Amino acid sequence: MYVQSSLATYLIALTFLSPAVISGQSTANRASPPLKAIAVLRSTAGNNVTGTVTFTEVEDGVRVDAVITGLTPGKHGFHVHEFGDCSAPDAGSAGGHFNPTNKPHGGADAIERHLGDMGNVEADASGAAKLTYLDHRMSLANDKLSIVGRAVIVHAKPDDLKTQPSGDSGDRVACGVVGRAKSEENQ
Repeated sequence: MYVQSSLATYLIALTFLSPAVISGQSTANRASPPLKAIAVLRSTAGNNVTGTVTFTEVEDGVRVDAVITGLTPGKHGFHVHEFGDCSAPDAGSAGGHFNPTNKPHGGADAIERHLGDMGNVEADASGAAKLTYLDHRMSLANDKLSIVGRAVIVHAKPDDLKTQPSGDSGDRVACGVVGRAKSEENQ
């Protein structure tokens, strides 16, 4: 009777174990893919700016990769704004710079800055801009520093990196909502 009881307990336990545990793999030891998010930029009324901004979680922060076309040559303010709403023709619906820590405006590498301050992108003579940098403050996780669900804005003028509260960057020429990207594991 003891043998039958032990065998029954063993079979019940096997029923409830996950396939990973049965095969010897630990789900806790498996590295999860890095978080990734993307904003697809669309023009505001009267402009012809498009592009993508990809955010990828890396060991030291979030890598930002931007590819933008249709800009006038030169520098353009580049920020994460507080609301993921690009519905207004001028993208005013995206609100101000994302600033959950209540800091003054500054450049992407400033000690004191809005979390959404990403400095400038610089367009070449053809109006194309590329930017890659590592941001040590923003987050893609589900926390108060997360930029997911917010908007990326590209401005008409350069960000002077000091004028409060927005760097005197001028009109908004493109807007894109930051959303979770498909993970490498699910492709």
